[in-house]
Amino acid sequence: MVFDTPSPSRKDNFFDANFEIFEEVLMEDYVIDIEAENKEIRKRYRALLRACKPTLKKGDKQMIRKAFELALESHKDMRRKSGEPYIYHPIAVAQIAAEEIGLGPTSIVCALLHDVVEDTSVTLEDIEAQFGKKVAKIIDGLTKISGVFDPNSSIQAENFRKMLLTLADDVRVILIKLADRLHNMRTMEFMSRHKQLKIASETSYLYAPLAHRLGLYAIKSELEDLSMKYTDPDTYKFIS
Repeated sequence: MVFDTPSPSRKDNFFDANFEIFEEVLMEDYVIDIEAENKEIRKRYRALLRACKPTLKKGDKQMIRKAFELALESHKDMRRKSGEPYIYHPIAVAQIAAEEIGLGPTSIVCALLHDVVEDTSVTLEDIEAQFGKKVAKIIDGLTKISGVFDPNSSIQAENFRKMLLTLADDVRVILIKLADRLHNMRTMEFMSRHKQLKIASETSYLYAPLAHRLGLYAIKSELEDLSMKYTDPDTYKFIS
């Protein structure tokens, strides 16, 4: 699946054309303001570019834009549990990767695309054709991690070892996955109680220790705090 990348001079036309893909939708008891959402998407994307600016080299901005365009197109019909456009999530993951972890342009591209292969019709071959083998390999690792855990069973040591094998292959896979998990934990209030407990337990058991091992102490602490918010809300309220 190949999407043409517009030249910088067509920037405004690109945004106008692509943000028109969202149709006004009635969700439960409120109507989504598509114009406001489109404005918010533009705002978040520009904030991401500002966060990436210190590490950008020639051609990087165009590659990030290309990844954003593909993510926007691929997730255009998807929404989060909150009702928000799904594209908010990959932008947020990329923002965390840039601002809170300090990752570079390749990782930002992968963060924007981290759910594309798993959740849409885009294939790894499409990713490799557009972004190269390095990006495709990281996306493949992220997709495999998502399949490591069986939602119907408890976390096992073997699954943990699989994660570490991926870590040894390319640490950026784990770093982007940590950014993904952190954003999901920050926005988990719309999930069912059962899912909140499962994800929170998984986070405290696996992702927080991984963050600690990688020296991401602030992220490790926040993951632990957010896990406690759902697994032990009384204690969380008492100490917060």
